[in-house]
Amino acid sequence: MSELNRLTIADARDALARGEVTSAELTEACLAAIEGAGALNAFVHGTADRARDMAAAADRRIRAGEAAPMTGIPIGVKDVFCVKGVPSQAASRILEGFTPEYESTVTGNLWDAGAVMLGKLNQDEFAMGSANESSCYGPAVNPWKVDGRKLTPGGSSGGSAAAVAADLCLAATGTDTGGSIRQPAAFTGTVGLKPTYGRVSRWGVIAYASSLDQAGPMTKTVRDAAIMLGAMASGDPQDSTCADRPVPDYEAALSGDIRGKRIGIPREYRVDGMPPEIDALWQQGARMLRDAGAEVVDISLPHTKYALPAYYVIAPAEASSNLARYDGVRYGRRAKLGQGDGITEMYEKTRAEGFGPEVQRRMMIGTYVLSAGFYDAYYNRARKVRALIKRDFDDAFADGIDAILAPTTPSAAFPLGSLDQSDPVQAYLNDVFTVTLNLAGLPGISVPVGLDKQGLPLGLQLFGRPFEEGDLLNHALVLERAAGFVAKPDRWW
Repeated sequence: MSELNRLTIADARDALARGEVTSAELTEACLAAIEGAGALNAFVHGTADRARDMAAAADRRIRAGEAAPMTGIPIGVKDVFCVKGVPSQAASRILEGFTPEYESTVTGNLWDAGAVMLGKLNQDEFAMGSANESSCYGPAVNPWKVDGRKLTPGGSSGGSAAAVAADLCLAATGTDTGGSIRQPAAFTGTVGLKPTYGRVSRWGVIAYASSLDQAGPMTKTVRDAAIMLGAMASGDPQDSTCADRPVPDYEAALSGDIRGKRIGIPREYRVDGMPPEIDALWQQGARMLRDAGAEVVDISLPHTKYALPAYYVIAPAEASSNLARYDGVRYGRRAKLGQGDGITEMYEKTRAEGFGPEVQRRMMIGTYVLSAGFYDAYYNRARKVRALIKRDFDDAFADGIDAILAPTTPSAAFPLGSLDQSDPVQAYLNDVFTVTLNLAGLPGISVPVGLDKQGLPLGLQLFGRPFEEGDLLNHALVLERAAGFVAKPDRWW
């Protein structure tokens, strides 16, 4: 029982089908692991009673021969997903007390597929951050540790990554706006998949930047990511940006054969100051794919250097618009007013109290770049750069490239509190390898490939063609098998 929480989705699914284990047993193992992992601060709202009820329903479904691939699988849900009847506040004080009366499409799909909800997971406030340090719940903590120092699990999906890496759940949902699934996956030795923009519905996901946000799975293996994406994805008339396409059997696409495929290595990702071990890992990944029969070629994505500044114009601009709705009038936090205070003072005090410093910073940047006199100079120019970045990828795929290989992060996980809060650009540079994918709307996956000299996990990411997640996952499976990454953090929590 104590080891059941260490199972993968695929192994648990098969064990459930054979009758060797029940969902109730899996769920109790995870709940016990969560109970003993308070030091990680990964789960912020537990739903133990709900989990037990869902597990019992899943076991009945399995006995009746009506099981779907996720039936009976205990998972965690990032706090940015609205779950009916469960507090959902995107790790922000401004949404204190908010309990949705509706279900996000993604979580609804997962419950329909029989998954079991263990609780809500920590994150950066409104998904704005790369270290999980802007959460109103305090930071989630990476299960990996060096010299007694607590490390960031990455952001914004830090709680999801920490929970999966520490075997508190079999998988978790995440969202990726500029790398928020892939970067924490790399920092924790897990697999993180960002689907094509529009492959997974955003309805019921508390918005950060609507043209960039995309939900995806965070899992222990590539096969698990394929299984979970199949359950999460769907068309959705409630989300006009969601593609009305059939959902393929992603697991069936995992042949492990990439002979004859062409893998691009973008020369622009060789940035100044890249640590030698990151470059070595990248070259090692290229050799692994070449040894599997793929052709590895250098390619150019010439507008890559403009991606980070373009992203940090577009994303805050959209955030300033999306977060204008949080004013203390209809739901969430409302500040206490003094004598003589009116509606304007209520807005000002509520938003000043409710939003943390990083969210305030990004909203102010966004409001600035959208203001009269600066709209064309910043926002419109960033949109034009975005179009050029997308064209770079389109040209590469048109030239016969099947997938693109790059590092996920410029370093391994760093200690919590080590970022200079007076220099936010330092933190933003963590997204240097990831934001291009969001600007282009393409799918990407981070796979753990090795350990750095301190013994911390490092990941490589693969980019794929739009809506070709099956092919992307197959490339990732080959990389995963060749790397043979099986390291786990020592249990200290």
